Amino acid sequence: MQDPDLLSEAEAVRLHAYAPYSNFPVGAALLAEDGSLHHGCNVENASYPAGLCAERVALGAAVARGARRFIAIAIAGPPGVAISPCGICRQVLSEFSPDGTLRVIARDAAGTPRATTIVELLPGAFGPAQLGHS
Repeated sequence: MQDPDLLSEAEAVRLHAYAPYSNFPVGAALLAEDGSLHHGCNVENASYPAGLCAERVALGAAVARGARRFIAIAIAGPPGVAISPCGICRQVLSEFSPDGTLRVIARDAAGTPRATTIVELLPGAFGPAQLGHS
């Protein structure tokens, strides 16, 4: 699956976001190594810390279906706004990309697709190796 296709998937699922507090709907499409595609959208809550980011919803859905290795994730927010995973999502995504090569695709404020890797977004991430679990 190409980056534009993955972004289209994220943009489509963004429409299902539950974001009554921020009015900032986000969608995510996560491509697993086996070719399966997993979707997520943000789910807010009146108790703000209980809300879930789109990236973690997609990752949870993927793990529940048995996926553990991922190639890329696309994230889509409202048009005209640059978006990037929050710090918590960066940490969680890095757990499933021990080599740091997970591609992270999103649009900048001008709408141009940009790609980076999780290690570029979170260099020196804390993970299983630091806990003695490799």
